[in-house]
Amino acid sequence: MPDQSEHLGIVVGVDGSTASTAAVRWAARWAAMRNTGLTIVHASPPVAPGSSLIVWTGPTPSEVGRAQEEQAQRLIDDAAKTANDTAGGLHIHTKAIAAAPVPALLELSNDAQILVVGRRGRSSLSGVLLGSVSTAMIHRARCPVAVIHDESPAEAASMEAPVVVGIDESPASELATAIAFDEASWRGVELVALHASCDSDPFGIHELEWGIVQPKVNEALAERLAGWQERYPDVRVRRVVVFDRPAHHLIEQAETAQLVVVGTRGHGEFTGLLLGSVSAAVVQATRTPVIVARRGNVLQ
Repeated sequence: MPDQSEHLGIVVGVDGSTASTAAVRWAARWAAMRNTGLTIVHASPPVAPGSSLIVWTGPTPSEVGRAQEEQAQRLIDDAAKTANDTAGGLHIHTKAIAAAPVPALLELSNDAQILVVGRRGRSSLSGVLLGSVSTAMIHRARCPVAVIHDESPAEAASMEAPVVVGIDESPASELATAIAFDEASWRGVELVALHASCDSDPFGIHELEWGIVQPKVNEALAERLAGWQERYPDVRVRRVVVFDRPAHHLIEQAETAQLVVVGTRGHGEFTGLLLGSVSAAVVQATRTPVIVARRGNVLQ
């Protein structure tokens, strides 16, 4: 019997927003590329029973519930059509879940290869860069999370555009590196591996020595990547070593990339190129799809 992760494949959450539609298109292309299943999910909280102390003359809870179910089915049907229009022949599963989106998607992340969400949903405020669902997923999901912008330039970008990965010296960034090599291999494109020597140097104290140190840092990065290049001999790697401002340089590289991969250590440990000031800045600032390499089912 196949395991549940095979059944779910790539999971995408939909809510009818333009960002979720972009997420469905991205997920459909990913599923087609890897010949894996696509699970389309819509989750909304069930209708709460009315208080007996209030006289309500509007629709009954059962009527509201039926309308909610019909709306959920319409959203799922529209998403399935979008997926099929994007990449035909997909094996699509659908789920309408009577629960709040965050706990529902977190539960599914246990058995997904990768979870895909739009950067902002229908309920997000216009001034908020990340919606509540995407924020929760990149911090708490138990599989890699792809965050897709509703105006993603990568949808029309050249299929030859590179994959970019941010690498630091922590063991946690190994997962981001693994995902990035895998994505570059499947897509048949160059991998840009970016490493910043330090997070910031506002006073330029050490920058004067950067010209001396840079070759050694570049050599250390090459050694760090050597094992991955042996595993993926088809992937051409371009190393980019910078002194500081890793978020700035990743966002700059993202402008000409089709995908950016960043890492995370999990709950409450935010340093370097891992989720926190740098990785969160990349997710929020770029319109290019970003995979946050949360620990879970490593992509195969």
